Amino acid sequence: MKAFRLDELEAERAANDGAYLQFLRERNMSVGLYALDAGEHDPQQPHNQDEVYFVVSGRAQITVGLETTHVARGSVVYVPAGVAHKFHHISEDLRVLVVFSPPES
Repeated sequence: MKAFRLDELEAERAANDGAYLQFLRERNMSVGLYALDAGEHDPQQPHNQDEVYFVVSGRAQITVGLETTHVARGSVVYVPAGVAHKFHHISEDLRVLVVFSPPES
């Protein structure tokens, strides 16, 4: 079993001065914690993998392709591989679990 605590993952991510911390990598998927603070710019480019975002905390909007929606704690968003996407209008510090399948390269 591999088990994780969000508070410990957040502390590790912050200690490494990065917006993203991959904390699990398996044959068919990888999982990470992504953090963007209120007002921050999301520098993401399209990925080669399908993604699922689960918003742990915060408020923002996300645009996937030509569609935009509001996200907050509990939101789940699927992003197909190769599709442009960005979080924006981040009004509260955003913490998001990201699942990549296959694993992020």
